[in-house]
Amino acid sequence: MTTVALIGPDGAGKTTVARALQEALPVPVRYLYMGVSAESSNLLLPTTRLARWIKRALGAPPDTAGPPPPPLARPRSTPRGVGGRARSNVRAVLRLANRLAEEWYRQAVASWWERRGYVVVFDRHFLVDYHAYDVTGGRHRSPTQRLHGLVLERLYPRPDLVVYLDAPSAVLWARKGEGSLEALERRRAEYRAIAPLVPRFVEVDASRPLAEVVSAVARQIAETLHGPGGTR
Repeated sequence: MTTVALIGPDGAGKTTVARALQEALPVPVRYLYMGVSAESSNLLLPTTRLARWIKRALGAPPDTAGPPPPPLARPRSTPRGVGGRARSNVRAVLRLANRLAEEWYRQAVASWWERRGYVVVFDRHFLVDYHAYDVTGGRHRSPTQRLHGLVLERLYPRPDLVVYLDAPSAVLWARKGEGSLEALERRRAEYRAIAPLVPRFVEVDASRPLAEVVSAVARQIAETLHGPGGTR
């Protein structure tokens, strides 16, 4: 039927709104997490589940991170010796291969649901999460980031509708208490930069009560399905 991606900074209410749309829309809806956090995903490849299990067994904290930090903000470590560099390169290639497989697997599932007549609501979207870093990150990107960005930019399917849930940075920070006001302002600008890259981009004020936000998003989906003023 159609695909809809809900995007926005932490605290915008993406997951809550996406789940609420399953009851608010008069058409069948499937929810699919399309972001970078394995812990938040409702659909994972077995290889991703295994990698997550191994990390947890080795004492790593749960993977609940959002989009990666800007390239310049990440600490760089240089492996020692030829062997160390080779192992680091192999790990980077394996991580990229699994990431691409995960992204295309979820897209394949979404396409299958869509063909069966569902509106597929994405919580986040890989192109949006990685755009500022792997697609337009400039010369600071690693080779695997460049390849990943190229695939997302040239090959990965776009949603039919992208709904950007926005609110003032102070409101977002008060809801989640994560990051900083400066980081939230930067992310807000990055989300708006997606508009020219997708078929339809709309912005919804997420500082309003939840019921109003869900209703506004539902109207945008109805217009995507039936045109302006179409029957829902």
